[in-house]
Amino acid sequence: MSDWKPRRFWTEAAAVPVTGGYTVHLDKRPVKTPAKAPLVVPTEALAQALAAEWDAQEAQVNPATMPLTRTANSAIDKVAVQRAEVADMLAAYGDADLLCYRAETPAELVAQQAAAWDPVLDWAEGDLGARLSPRAGILHAPQDPAALATLSARVHALDPFELAAFHDLVALTGSLVLGFAAFLTTWSADEIWELSRLDERWQEAQWGVDDEARQIEALKRAAFDDARRFLTLLHR
Repeated sequence: MSDWKPRRFWTEAAAVPVTGGYTVHLDKRPVKTPAKAPLVVPTEALAQALAAEWDAQEAQVNPATMPLTRTANSAIDKVAVQRAEVADMLAAYGDADLLCYRAETPAELVAQQAAAWDPVLDWAEGDLGARLSPRAGILHAPQDPAALATLSARVHALDPFELAAFHDLVALTGSLVLGFAAFLTTWSADEIWELSRLDERWQEAQWGVDDEARQIEALKRAAFDDARRFLTLLHR
């Protein structure tokens, strides 16, 4: 969508029911995706949020200010046509999940990781039916194939709209388990995000805050929040 910047030509954007769900009309003209497919989403709540993004545009359409629309476009134009491949890519995070790779030293960091991450792995075992095991060091050590198969089946059960947003939750945290936690639990966004940044916070405590790194992180956090909001609207 980087080259897609038409000028605003409409006075009103509205969510409208159509066959298969809801779309957005710009002065009664239905919106299409960049690939020219109908922009149809499953819920009215999501369509209303998309309409609000369109209504907020000024003289020129700026896709950077339309994260929900971008995710819906991605679901329709990209994920839907390669759903299995996207699901496989995301499921692969389970075999190298952030929460499973622990420091060997210092003892304080080892203890912090165990205290923060072990309860999340316990949640995954109880609620997702898959036990992932931590290991010390950065060398890859395969997880239990049965646990990975269970997580993979859950990922493959997601529809294209869910997968499009779930992709961001997993990729931005580096954790399939945290992606599911962000999707399936009521844990706060702050709690989940900070779990994914534990190592960075440790480094900041030792060496100070890197302003540039924090600016990049702020962009990632905004994208994480947008993805979680998309899933919330998808299930309203």
